[in-house]
Amino acid sequence: MKRSRINAAIRKAEALLAAHHWAMPDFASWTPEDHRANPARHAWLSERQIGWDVTDFGLGNFEKLGLVLFCVRNGIAGQPGERPYAEKLLFVEPEQVTPFHAHKVKLEDIIVRGGGTLCVEFSEAGTVTPAHGEPLEDTVLIDGAESPAFGRVHKLRAGQSITIPRGLQHSFWGEGETVFVAEVSQCNDDLKDNFFRDGIGRFSQIEQDEPAYRLLWNEKITP
Repeated sequence: MKRSRINAAIRKAEALLAAHHWAMPDFASWTPEDHRANPARHAWLSERQIGWDVTDFGLGNFEKLGLVLFCVRNGIAGQPGERPYAEKLLFVEPEQVTPFHAHKVKLEDIIVRGGGTLCVEFSEAGTVTPAHGEPLEDTVLIDGAESPAFGRVHKLRAGQSITIPRGLQHSFWGEGETVFVAEVSQCNDDLKDNFFRDGIGRFSQIEQDEPAYRLLWNEKITP
């Protein structure tokens, strides 16, 4: 994925945040130089996977298969004394699909904050056994109301939320206009707790066609 496309995607997300009057922490607007000037804080954020994340899932077709995220807070999975919860912001474009994936450990709520409609689909194929061992059921909760899961597409408007069980394969995309989404969950580990149904990757290979506007959380600073 070209760096210029990543830069443009982050700028668009920043504009959407401004339109929603959504204040962000100071490090959200750090340049690579700011990260280099604050190495200890950079390391703390990076270890907790906090910051910008733009991915095409290694498929090279970001407009059709991609996602922009910002992790606001997170802990380190399995480490005593760390925060056991996480919060992310997601920016989902119309017809831009996040492919089917599941989490063994993370239980999450997806909340539509504004913009278009979020379409969430569930699949029984490729489900994984949750690390906590609970049985997988054909049920999800939409604002506390039970709804069948497998093979269904649930369309969520601004203000609605859905609880995604551990182990259940799910995919989502936007409809109408860019969807501004929040995710609240247990501690998030994007390195070890993503299980894609079709065996794809989680991160992009970056082609450096221009300087970075913002660093992604998984990028290390260089001297």
